[in-house]
Amino acid sequence: MSRLAALFVLSLLALVPGLGHGQALVTDLSEHVVTVNSSFTGTELLLFGMTDGPGDIVVVVQGPREDVVVRRKENVGGLIWINRRAVGFERVPGYYVVASSRQLTSITTLAARAQHRMGADYLDFSLAASTRRIAGAELTAFRQAVVRNKRAAELYYEAEESVQFVGERLFRTKLTIPAHAPDGNYTVNTYLLRNQQVVAQQSTPLSIVKSGFEQTVFSLAHEQPAIYGLAAVLISVFAGWAAAAIFRKS
Repeated sequence: MSRLAALFVLSLLALVPGLGHGQALVTDLSEHVVTVNSSFTGTELLLFGMTDGPGDIVVVVQGPREDVVVRRKENVGGLIWINRRAVGFERVPGYYVVASSRQLTSITTLAARAQHRMGADYLDFSLAASTRRIAGAELTAFRQAVVRNKRAAELYYEAEESVQFVGERLFRTKLTIPAHAPDGNYTVNTYLLRNQQVVAQQSTPLSIVKSGFEQTVFSLAHEQPAIYGLAAVLISVFAGWAAAAIFRKS
């Protein structure tokens, strides 16, 4: 569905009060599949929907899970910085966004935020099995480093007060997908809250897929690593031979 079509549907919802009868919350996205190729520079998706009455909205988007290693640098002799500690985490969301109609602390309880992962502090990734067990302040510091690095890469962000209502029932918000967002299946969960409690939830599918040459390379690297490695070596050898031949001629 194009963004223009989404706006058209949003307008129709406003004209049909009985639509969605029996449902407290109805949502949709302007696009359910984002195709990534060599010219992809990122995009914005429109999430829109309707409630059965006044309330607040929180949208939580999580991308495909991945393993992440965080390294802590330490100063040696006051001259150089080197990596002295590495901690691995499993099932870290590759993309994470929270959008809300108002500040989370004013519309949700701590328990609701923890249960529905409303905020980076409540993400459920864990230490890798190969990592030495750590806890307390040290674990918190490394978890915060994961989130900080993702935010710096514009893959994590919070957008409080970004969900806009049109009247009391219709709402919309924009989701920014950067060019380097991981491909795969995403979860887009929208929550309707009243009196700081979740009263309805709606899940909307979203996929980001590679196409063309990018997909061929990705599939070869993950499904046929030996062939991919051999091809990479051959390409490097050929490139070196070609460069040497050009310099000989010049």
